[in-house]
Amino acid sequence: MAALLHFLRHADWLDGRRARAYRAILIGVTLLVALGWLLGAHGGQDAAGKAIGTDFVAFWAAGGLALHGAPAAAYHVARIYAAERAAFAFDPGVAPFYYPPPYLLLCLPLAILPYFVALAAWLAATGLAYAMVVRRWLEGIPHPLLTILAYPAVMVCVGHGQNAFLTAALLGGGLLLVERRPWLAGLLLGSLVLKPQLAICLPVALAVRGEWRAFVATGMTALAWAAAATLAFGAPIWQAFLAVGSVAARAQLDQGLVDPAKMVSLYGAIRVLGGGGVLAYAAQTCAGLAVVGGLIRVARAKAPAMAQNAVLAAGTLLVSPYMFDYELTIAALPMAWLLSRGIADGFRPWTRLILATGFALPLFGRGLAMGLHLPLAPVVLAALFWACCREARQQAAAVRSSPCHR
Repeated sequence: MAALLHFLRHADWLDGRRARAYRAILIGVTLLVALGWLLGAHGGQDAAGKAIGTDFVAFWAAGGLALHGAPAAAYHVARIYAAERAAFAFDPGVAPFYYPPPYLLLCLPLAILPYFVALAAWLAATGLAYAMVVRRWLEGIPHPLLTILAYPAVMVCVGHGQNAFLTAALLGGGLLLVERRPWLAGLLLGSLVLKPQLAICLPVALAVRGEWRAFVATGMTALAWAAAATLAFGAPIWQAFLAVGSVAARAQLDQGLVDPAKMVSLYGAIRVLGGGGVLAYAAQTCAGLAVVGGLIRVARAKAPAMAQNAVLAAGTLLVSPYMFDYELTIAALPMAWLLSRGIADGFRPWTRLILATGFALPLFGRGLAMGLHLPLAPVVLAALFWACCREARQQAAAVRSSPCHR
């Protein structure tokens, strides 16, 4: 038992040579899966009978409704399903649209293009932004683009046609700029109003750090997005969203309309294990409070900016019940920071194991939850958050004890 504990605690077997070999294997698997996915498709329909890009169907159809003067129809399931069905020679299945009105502004230009052209442009543009941002977080890591390509969450996001590249780029890019260019940072972070469940902790994090210019810029940007949506679509668009979209999104959770095994939240894990909604929401609330406590603690310890950024990025994945596996693109940010710190200063106990399981989580997380009712995602993400907090506190202590600080 002691030997096994040492094996897991230090994970010395996961050296640079093995890590590069595993990265090459994952890239090969990714390319094979992508090739099989494309070869298994016929007429734009994948092997599961869905349209290639699945979730992107809702973005494109909602943009089309808005483009033709019926933006509120995007929040009515029957009407958006009719628009989706009319676009394909087969039934793609309904893909509801539950995003806030500012997101419709982003969908408008997509609807100008044919569906598959729009999908390709969307993934290319957001994927490039994501790669550029994560590369900056992978400071000092050789061949960072290969590491990004090997991360399985990339293929999960591509397969869903989702917006997780964009949101991770906004969060990661904004955090990189908070100290040096706070107004630009706020412009990026405030744009997370497009997917507000990813910005729950932002006001707290910026406030406890005393980053008031970024705080103000973030709020102003969010308000500007809301004002632009109101001007473009009229005030009734908010009534449609609040009356239909937000209620339907909540129903997805409470009534199990979306398989909770697809979620990476503590809420989803408890539902997979048979727990009720009250228990799941209570546990999720406790997780959110724990994250806020961690953010406050590292801020008061005066941890370096990038350390606090990593803690916030890791905590973002733990606070909302509405968190799916494609959002694991965000986990690349704290993992990149931990990896950079480990290579520069040495890996602390358990860090290698946490990085390995976190990196592989998009591969096995959904399968274990669906097939074996074993939802490990929140456990892995909580471990990642803990590792970031520990490293941040260690850095803060090192700064305080340095001769220059004295």
